[in-house]
Amino acid sequence: MTNRSTAAINAWESLFRAQVTVLRELNREFPNDELSFNEYDVLFNLTKQDGRKLRIRDLNRHLLLTQPSVSRMVDRLVSRGLVSKESDPGDGRGTFVCLTDEGFSLFRKVAVAHADSIARHVGGALSQEELTQLAKLTAKLRASVAGERG
Repeated sequence: MTNRSTAAINAWESLFRAQVTVLRELNREFPNDELSFNEYDVLFNLTKQDGRKLRIRDLNRHLLLTQPSVSRMVDRLVSRGLVSKESDPGDGRGTFVCLTDEGFSLFRKVAVAHADSIARHVGGALSQEELTQLAKLTAKLRASVAGERG
């Protein structure tokens, strides 16, 4: 194995272990009395889209859940009035998941506490310069892997 391969493996292990450790703590502190961590992730992804809506197949690409799990979660969120489902007018087989006003309001409420936890655990460990560098490095890594998939 080359030095570069060893360095890549060590970097990956370090990144993975840091992610697991931080996520466990964020999950432990997550205000989940009204929303699970995974449900929050769905609402978070919808807030980042124009019109706060996304085709369900595109939503799947943003989440670490299987397609059937996402579909069941979306149905639960619909039953709670946090999202709605609309047919895609351009494709009768497609379905949009749309964030409702109630869902956006709950997302914002939970996001405040979650952001505080992120700021303490990530921002408290790294300098401003390190945070900026980490964001650049992880964006570069994601773009590289996404480019490989074409």
